[in-house]
Amino acid sequence: MTDEPIRKCILSGERDVRPHLVRLALSPDGQILPDVRAKAPGRGAWIGVTRVELEAAIKKGKLKGALSRAFKTGEFTIDPELPAKIESALERNALDRLGLESRSGTVLIGSDRIEQNARQGKLKALYHASDAAEDGNRKLDQAWRIGNDVEGSGLRGLALPVSRTILALALGRENVVHIGLTDRAAAKRVSEALDRWLHFIGPEPSSVSCETASQGASASPQNGAPPIQQASGSTGTRPAVDMTEEFE
Repeated sequence: MTDEPIRKCILSGERDVRPHLVRLALSPDGQILPDVRAKAPGRGAWIGVTRVELEAAIKKGKLKGALSRAFKTGEFTIDPELPAKIESALERNALDRLGLESRSGTVLIGSDRIEQNARQGKLKALYHASDAAEDGNRKLDQAWRIGNDVEGSGLRGLALPVSRTILALALGRENVVHIGLTDRAAAKRVSEALDRWLHFIGPEPSSVSCETASQGASASPQNGAPPIQQASGSTGTRPAVDMTEEFE
C-alpha cells in the first residue's frame, strides 16, 4: 500500500494516484485551466486521458458534462486550446523537473560519463534527445544492458520528444544529448513527470516525431526490484493504493 492519494478520471472513470493524472481547476473568472502541479486553490477535477481522447471529449460535450458534475455548476468556459495548454504545461513541468535534478547534482551528462556509470550497473534511468545519433544511443543502451547483466534484452534509453537544444536550456548545460540518473529517488521523480507528459501526448506527439515511452523502457530492474519507470502502455502493475475522495 502507498500513502499517495488516489483520484478518479472524470472522463474514463479509472482511478489512479495523483502523479499519474492531470488536475483541472476552475478559475475565478470561470475558465477551466490546467493545474499540473495541483497547487491551485479550490475544488479540482482530474483526468487521465490522452490529448486525442480529450479533444474528442470536448467535441462531443462529454468534458462539459463531466466538469459540470465535478464542480456542481455549469458556469464555466472550456477554451478550445485547453488540450494544447495541458500539453505545454506538462512539457514545462517535466523539463523543470530535469532542471531541478540537474541543479541538485543527480543528473549525468556526457556520453563517456554515462557509459562508465552504465557499465558499472549504477544507472537507474537513461534518456536521449530526439535528435541524438542512433549509433550514440545504441552504444549507451548496450552499456546499460551490460551493467545490468541483461544483454539480449530490450532494455534501452527513452528518446524524449525534444531536441538537444531544449534539453540544454532546461538543464542549464551545453549540448545535452543524453541524460543519465544514478539516484533511484531522483529517477522516480523524473519518471513521474515524464510519464504524465508522454502519456498525454500519446504515441504520435504533435510537435516532434520520435521514439516514445511505448517503444522503450527508461529504467531497469535492480537486484530484483521493479523498474523506476515503466513504459507507457506497458502491462506492468502499479502498487495498491488507499482510496480517498475523488475531487480536491
